[in-house]
Amino acid sequence: MRVLVTGGAGFIGSHTVDALLEKGYEVTILDNLEKPVHLKGKPSYVPPEARFIEGDVRNREDFLKALEGVQMVYHFAAYQDYLPDFSKFFHVNAVGTALLYELIVEKRLPVEKVIVASSQAVVGEGLYRNRHERDLLPPIRSLAQLQEGRWDITDPETNEVLQWQPTPETVSNPQNQYAMSKYCQEMMALNFGRRYSIPSVAMRYSIVQGPRQSFYNHYSGACRIFSLSCFFNRAPLIYEDGEQVRDYVNIRDVVDANLLVLEDSRANGQAFNVGGGKPYTVKEFCAIVARIFEKKHLLPRIPGFFRFGDTRHSLSDISKLRSLGWEPRFSPEDSVRAYREYLEQQTNIEDLLEYAEQNMKSLNVVRAAQPQEERR
Repeated sequence: MRVLVTGGAGFIGSHTVDALLEKGYEVTILDNLEKPVHLKGKPSYVPPEARFIEGDVRNREDFLKALEGVQMVYHFAAYQDYLPDFSKFFHVNAVGTALLYELIVEKRLPVEKVIVASSQAVVGEGLYRNRHERDLLPPIRSLAQLQEGRWDITDPETNEVLQWQPTPETVSNPQNQYAMSKYCQEMMALNFGRRYSIPSVAMRYSIVQGPRQSFYNHYSGACRIFSLSCFFNRAPLIYEDGEQVRDYVNIRDVVDANLLVLEDSRANGQAFNVGGGKPYTVKEFCAIVARIFEKKHLLPRIPGFFRFGDTRHSLSDISKLRSLGWEPRFSPEDSVRAYREYLEQQTNIEDLLEYAEQNMKSLNVVRAAQPQEERR
């Protein structure tokens, strides 16, 4: 059986490719090797036994060529960034997904299942609860609030701090361009899949961690930034106050989930959260990285910077995926150890940390809260 993996040279895609080959599947990879994610071209870890096609999921001929002889599709190709080029998020993520289903239907291709990579981002801030036990779906925090250094989500009526809740798949409240484009992918996968009898699954990944995360992708997250800081013996930079709650999941657990929904028909027609099942504050995760890198003396910098558009707290309810027999087996410590080993194998990476920080600032993504005395 042949499986197509779009974005198969990327982080989640490449690990899934390896697992598929190990299980005896034939694999085709479609990837455009876009910079800066693949700044140095095709990665050396792409296995030679996989059929590799350099192409774009927005290109009809490229996609059709990649779909030749394919029975199953993992659609991981996506655009991720903090750039304000809103149209590209929808052109790559939404249009690419629409083209996939268009070709399957138009050409009557014998595709038996499609698995689409969604994101925890589609829930926005997720569920919160007030002191009256009423659940709320708050909007994104305003720029004015963040500039004043007021980080927490509060009740609009009482101004009391709301309590975050594990958020199930029934919640969808996308707030930024990436999240909205991912929700479009979800809706197309589940609705086109149902309408045209193409079994489809949407996977809402939390913060996935492990080796092969791009060093040059601004969206790669805390594991990359904190690990690079420790690797270069620099104090890690923490945004806001470091009390943000996050949900980290190991790449091996993600691959297990990907294979499960491929082979289990009970997953068809549904969206699943794929998370670690345990909340960590950013400060706690930073301490894990420092411990693994043996740099506990590097105390983090917390100068009050923030990334406009970030959520305050995020934790996915993974009970639905657990009901299929899946369980996260690896901890953030496991993820950081594996990432350290990967990082230590690299060469010519001295510029990485400064590159990331300077680019985020130049894009006006990273901003500073105004000191209280200046606001008076």
